[in-house]
Amino acid sequence: MYLLIGLIIGGGLGFFFTRRYMEKKIKENPPINEKMIRAMFMQMGRKPSEAQIRSIMKSMGQ
Repeated sequence: MYLLIGLIIGGGLGFFFTRRYMEKKIKENPPINEKMIRAMFMQMGRKPSEAQIRSIMKSMGQ
């Protein structure tokens, strides 16, 4: 019985702290967006078309 209660409490605490950790990491390092892709292309000396930007965003799964 104690083992079951311990597992439930441990799972709940693990979920809570993992969620909090991931939210903090996403806030510190936001996922890449279209503005960042444009900046990378400009640093390489290229002007990206909208089709290229959409293609990159699609390939990244966003």
